[in-house]
Amino acid sequence: MLFLLRAMALFPLCLLQVIGWGLGWLSFLLSPAYRRRFLDHAALGACTPGQVLAAVGHAGRMVAELPRLWLGRPLPFRWDGVEHIQAAYARGQGIVFLTPHMGCFEVSPQALVQDFSRDHGPMTILYRPARQPWLARVMASVRERPGLQAAPTTLSGVRQLLKALRQGQAVGLLPDQVPPEGMGIWSPFFGRPAYTMTLAVRLVQQTGASVLLAWVERLSWGRGFVVHVREMARPLASDMAQAVAQINAEMEGLVRACPQQYLWGYARYKQPRGEA
Repeated sequence: MLFLLRAMALFPLCLLQVIGWGLGWLSFLLSPAYRRRFLDHAALGACTPGQVLAAVGHAGRMVAELPRLWLGRPLPFRWDGVEHIQAAYARGQGIVFLTPHMGCFEVSPQALVQDFSRDHGPMTILYRPARQPWLARVMASVRERPGLQAAPTTLSGVRQLLKALRQGQAVGLLPDQVPPEGMGIWSPFFGRPAYTMTLAVRLVQQTGASVLLAWVERLSWGRGFVVHVREMARPLASDMAQAVAQINAEMEGLVRACPQQYLWGYARYKQPRGEA
């Protein structure tokens, strides 16, 4: 599998995106469960038929781009809102980047590392290890690179994130990712209760880190990406439930900016074992 990924990493980005478009539609047409979930979630986001059709292809593109992102040459990108990053680093208390499953979200940490790690240290990203042993080994080998560190969704991973923030570095989370049992609370997301991580709020409360919202727009025909960075509308509330609801609302706002690039097929509303 690693050999196949390395071979695909040599493909032009445009070709990978064409392949991904086909994979997205193949999955949509051949899997009734995936299709129902995709359409159900897109309806919650009030997507138009055109946005739904585009989102099917973008979901496949996201998967097909991974070999190039993990193992290939750096991809072209430009910043929108880079001044927010500069201001946050100047505060010296670390940065918590919150990024939804939208566009090519794996570009954002690579872009930050390329332009900021030399002066401000590495970035640490939180990830959930794959259940399949072979895939877990592949992910562990490709995600670690100069300036970029990966922290698993375990207690040791949380300590790693806290240490990075206390050193004034940046960490990245996917706040619309369903957390493990005991690491979240139920909070509305597009009007439906979703089990939502509390980790982002706890990190900010314990370190005083700045919070920035980021999402990566995929440009057409392999022209690269735009990394959009924004500040939150207001500081996080001290109450946990209110703060988590704030983050979900901010993620909704990012998704509404470009719903055709959100991963609507993700099982956002699943219930972790043991959670009421």
